[in-house]
Amino acid sequence: MSKDILNLEPASLWKHFYSLTEIPRPSKKEAAVIKFMKEFGESLGLETIVDEVENVIIKKPATPGMENRKGIVLQGHLDMVPQANSGSSFDFAKDPIDAYIDGDWVTAKGTTLGADNGMGVAAAMAVLESKDLVHGPIEALFTIDEETGMTGAFGLKAGLLDGDILLNMDSEDEGELYVGCAGGTNANIRFDYTEESVPDSYTALKLSVFGLKGGHSGIDIPLERGNSNILLFRFLYEASQKRTVLISSISGGSLRNAIPRESFAVILVANEEVASINEELASYEKDVQAELSSADPGAKLTMEEVETPSKVMDGNTATKLIRAIYACPNGVVRMSMDMEGLVETSTNLAIIKTNNSGIDIQCLLRSSVDSAREDLKNKFCCVFELAEAKIGFDGEYPGWKPNMDSPILKASQKVYQDMYGKIPEIRAIHAGLECGLLGGVYPNWDMMSFGPTIRFPHSPDEKVNIETVVKFWDFLVEILKNAPEK
Repeated sequence: MSKDILNLEPASLWKHFYSLTEIPRPSKKEAAVIKFMKEFGESLGLETIVDEVENVIIKKPATPGMENRKGIVLQGHLDMVPQANSGSSFDFAKDPIDAYIDGDWVTAKGTTLGADNGMGVAAAMAVLESKDLVHGPIEALFTIDEETGMTGAFGLKAGLLDGDILLNMDSEDEGELYVGCAGGTNANIRFDYTEESVPDSYTALKLSVFGLKGGHSGIDIPLERGNSNILLFRFLYEASQKRTVLISSISGGSLRNAIPRESFAVILVANEEVASINEELASYEKDVQAELSSADPGAKLTMEEVETPSKVMDGNTATKLIRAIYACPNGVVRMSMDMEGLVETSTNLAIIKTNNSGIDIQCLLRSSVDSAREDLKNKFCCVFELAEAKIGFDGEYPGWKPNMDSPILKASQKVYQDMYGKIPEIRAIHAGLECGLLGGVYPNWDMMSFGPTIRFPHSPDEKVNIETVVKFWDFLVEILKNAPEK
């Protein structure tokens, strides 16, 4: 672990971010960071609440003379996406993140950095600890499990918070103020199959797709990066048109909201087909690399002989699985007609895994238009029901409709222009910010989201730009100072 980041400015923010890198906090395993935040609030002598789903709320009174300002809720999520490079022995449940400075950026060695949303959490901690900032009433809301289910946002109850304004600090482009986000739903698909014995004279091969960038399935979806699951099944479809391909196991992707970077399958073909399928893979790899030469130039596809497994999937199910996955909608479905450059509707074929005589598939469907999200769900049903798979949906959350007359938005635009001589861009984001859910519980809240520039979140290439952290912090300080009056 490099302590050089402690020498960066603003020192108070980086100090707290460094502390967060030392605390294990993958989604669903946030006990240590919840305890840490509770003790942090209590050590400052501030009212600290851990609610029934283990969100942490810390309240700080207004500084003298600012009691007449509207209360501001500073919000971020405690969990981080646990992604490491293939072959890494890193254990997110106990190992500290190895963060270091790389030129103009802070990144991590071989893993996600946790700037999403450690930057927002660290900024709120710095505000709570400060003795010289000017601000009205402050409440910090640290939610849990944002990345895999928004459990904290779903579980937040009315009446715990008194503020009027929510500042969500989970956006990833400095100089942009976000006032809307997409809603989403999870698709869960299951193919059950019968195990069959491996025929004589068949060779087992491990098919690997790797070297892709991956990334956030909302923010990065318009970049047209490769999806390792799609690439793997595209090859399986083409290969199975010329010969019998048996499937023993599949493992692709690891998180629903991350574009899958690596997928693996153990397949079997007749001994006499080994040479030809290897030739086809070499040709297919060249095609994929040419197609992704700009968006994902590191794509690799390999095949190697492995020990013959004891069982394979029945051929009928394997055929239906291959065709359904190959036909499954993935990526950008429709761009917004209302806001240039914004994705309206998308889907991410995130996870495919063999599990107890079955294949489990998990996808994340996003849209800022509820009817479009329903339409996409129907298409999924058509594809997978035709293939005789089981399909269900859960975890649905609403989008956040922009309010261009927002008082905090107008105040923030003026602050930013006064500070930097330009008007910040007003944007909506194709990702599931917690604002949609939180605004449903506290409909009186005037909401806005912003943050420093973070690139490649949800992947081991994640990094945060140092200069923009300074601007993000200075902007936050000025917003607090210029909060609207009650």
